Amino acid sequence: MDKCGIDRINELARKAKSEGLTEEEKLEQQALRKQYIAEFRQSLRATLDNVVIVEPDGSRTPLKKDNGPVQ
Repeated sequence: MDKCGIDRINELARKAKSEGLTEEEKLEQQALRKQYIAEFRQSLRATLDNVVIVEPDGSRTPLKKDNGPVQ
């Protein structure tokens, strides 16, 4: 998500606290948050896919994939 999208999420959050949001703004906020979370999870998954454990003997073992609750 680009800086503009994150700024918009923050702008809507501030407005929600101060004066409330219209139905259209609530839907926009939901969509932006959903997009942000999806991109965050994708980025985290890519990072974890590249993590390896270096054993004391120097061997390298990639992390095992666990299909736990994170989607």
